[in-house]
Amino acid sequence: MNTKLMLNKVPEITLYFWIIKILCTTVGETASDFLNTNLNLGLTGTTLVMSVLLIITLLFQFKSNKYKPSIYWLAVVLLSIVGTLITDNLIDNFGVSLQTTSIIFSVVLALVFAMWYKTEKTLSIHSIFTSRREFFYWLAILFTFALGTATGDLIAETLNVGYFLSSVLFGGLIAVTYASYRYLNLNAVFAFWFAYILTRPLGASIGDYLSQDKSKGGLELGTVITS
Repeated sequence: MNTKLMLNKVPEITLYFWIIKILCTTVGETASDFLNTNLNLGLTGTTLVMSVLLIITLLFQFKSNKYKPSIYWLAVVLLSIVGTLITDNLIDNFGVSLQTTSIIFSVVLALVFAMWYKTEKTLSIHSIFTSRREFFYWLAILFTFALGTATGDLIAETLNVGYFLSSVLFGGLIAVTYASYRYLNLNAVFAFWFAYILTRPLGASIGDYLSQDKSKGGLELGTVITS
């Protein structure tokens, strides 16, 4: 794989980064539901269409030699949708339980991080300036979305915590992570990736709370308005 040096391909990690990231995950959750249900594409059709769009977007992202906000964040939104669909396909089409998918994606994500660190000796997003590191970066992001979808649904639906309380729970965990990094010297790389994983179930819980029927604990705004 090409390892030529380039400018860092990811944005600065600011408050705006986290706000946009959470909004991307919320849109990813509701948009996948909209395409799957309202447009009658079904899980398989939606997965194929979104996967093709994701591949095209990532080709533009890899071709660029610097951070381009429009391409980068479009890739994040599409990864959010595809990551959600991967989990939904395993559950709805293959009958895999949320508990099992959560374990599977935890293991897969851990393996991605292990291979990334073994190859590059770092997991820092401040060093994404080769194609190989960028490959590991996007692969890790894909599985953070898949894992976040599984664990979010597991807690909100299977464990009957509900969408609103799940949002509070995941938001609280992100706040604790930040406080631990800020005041207790928690490793910055670990803090980033742990918080990044948590933004997926947070965004999904917010999206479901806004869009789902009141009988399911939502505000019944629908997927169109929420998206």
